[in-house]
Amino acid sequence: MATPMDPRSNHLLAALPEAEWQRWLPLLERVDMPLGMVMYESGRVLSHVYFPTTAIVSLLYVMEDGASAEIAVVGNEGLVGISLFMGGDSTPSRAVVQSAGQGWRLRARAVKDEFEHTGPVMHLLLRYTQALITQMAQTAVCNRHHTLDQQLCRWLLLSLDRLGGLELVMTQELIANMLGVRREGVTEAALRLQKNGLIRYARGHISVLDRPGLEKRTCECYAVVKREYDRLLPAQLAR
Repeated sequence: MATPMDPRSNHLLAALPEAEWQRWLPLLERVDMPLGMVMYESGRVLSHVYFPTTAIVSLLYVMEDGASAEIAVVGNEGLVGISLFMGGDSTPSRAVVQSAGQGWRLRARAVKDEFEHTGPVMHLLLRYTQALITQMAQTAVCNRHHTLDQQLCRWLLLSLDRLGGLELVMTQELIANMLGVRREGVTEAALRLQKNGLIRYARGHISVLDRPGLEKRTCECYAVVKREYDRLLPAQLAR
């Protein structure tokens, strides 16, 4: 079993066939990902792709007036920097660490070279990209049609799936920025969840007390995203 210090605790790296894994292993660099670290800015050319293991990264769209909203979260299931191998080199979104931890990175050239081989790595990365696009689309639908309580539940569940635990270190202000709502709205929604015994929130720590209850309270968006990740990225080596 992979430990948090092992690159293969990232699910994409764990899915690499042995030949590709042995080729990548010497090229991987371990990196700390402190809370608030900016992985890339809008319009900047990326130098690396990042594979989180114990951190969660939020992909944000930032408006001209500084307002922002989250379009996806990335954790140990994936990578940050799909624009590198999709051919665009940069993206209008911004990537910020929302839960501190660690990960691994790989230089842009190595990823591009691997992708151009048209082998199992390319197919694995394309499947991951499809799953990420599904999450982005479902986030847009959720933010338009569902209540703040449901959005918060979806966000908590997606974040927990990418940590493998039941606790998050997260301020309400940061959650509000991610969801693109007022901080007071997040406070009220969190208090409702706490009153119903689903979570406990204190000093920036969120503990999930009743995950099945949280899943019942959320909208269908969480299940749609999870099914697509499970379908496209099964727990097996890439072929």
